[in-house]
Amino acid sequence: MKFEILFSGHENIRSNHQKTIEITKESHLTPQGDCIIGVNASSSCADLPLELKNQLKNPESKIKFSIRVADKEFVLEGKGHPELILSHTEDIVIRKSDFICPRTLAIKCDKASDLLPRDMVTLLQDPKTKGIFTISVG
Repeated sequence: MKFEILFSGHENIRSNHQKTIEITKESHLTPQGDCIIGVNASSSCADLPLELKNQLKNPESKIKFSIRVADKEFVLEGKGHPELILSHTEDIVIRKSDFICPRTLAIKCDKASDLLPRDMVTLLQDPKTKGIFTISVG
């Protein structure tokens, strides 16, 4: 199963966090939000289809994420967990740790926002930039 979320860049995107990546439906971002790579997202955890949520809650699920901006792509992988809540109405966070809260989409991911290529981060610092965050399970 595949699900795509559209998002926009923002001048305050830093993408320096070593443990998480976040996209948000919010339009405002302060420089302190250093894990956020996109704003004005088309979906949050709460908006995901039930079938996808069920697959994300399967600990055997291999979850692949793709972040595409212009002609650049960043790919990472994570794990599902039966205790995922997936109810936050604004945010999606993928984590290297095993911390779970309503914003958590996946845990034990192999990369975080600090590894996003810097040329992609530069593009994302332009509010006119559009990106696609793809979730693939299966």
